[in-house]
Amino acid sequence: MKWYYFVICTVLCWGTYVSTLHHGQKELGKDSALRAFLFVGTAYFLVTACVLVYLFATKEPMTFTPRGIKLSMIAGVLGAFGALGIIFALKYQSPLVVAPLVFAGTPLMNTFVSMLWDKQGNWANKDKMMFMTGIVLAAVGTGIILRHKPKPASPPGPIVTEVNIPPGESTS
Repeated sequence: MKWYYFVICTVLCWGTYVSTLHHGQKELGKDSALRAFLFVGTAYFLVTACVLVYLFATKEPMTFTPRGIKLSMIAGVLGAFGALGIIFALKYQSPLVVAPLVFAGTPLMNTFVSMLWDKQGNWANKDKMMFMTGIVLAAVGTGIILRHKPKPASPPGPIVTEVNIPPGESTS
């Protein structure tokens, strides 16, 4: 299978994540951030159970290294705290603000961490300039998205008309 199918799957899943989570929180009621996180964690558990079944069904080798386990667990904790951060941000702000900030900032952070971790910091001047231009464009693009985000539709309210009833007269 081609690797980019997995990228498309991730974009579709994560691209709908924040809005779906926001509506789930709203349906759970007031102060529902931690209750929503409970179900996000439950979903992770269920997907993990499916992966475990797949691993046993395909007879994939079940070999693990201590460092691989440690780093994978840290990644899981980082992912969980990231999900928790989104959940609490949605308590105070719209998905139209939270998602662009998270999904524009995340690739930038990932790029810097990968550069440090994998020692990718020695570029030629032209490459450094293009990299910095990309960072500026990502920031400007996020600013444009946030500045011109769609306004929420006003919910239809009751139609109120002012009626002057002279004193002593009834409305029936």
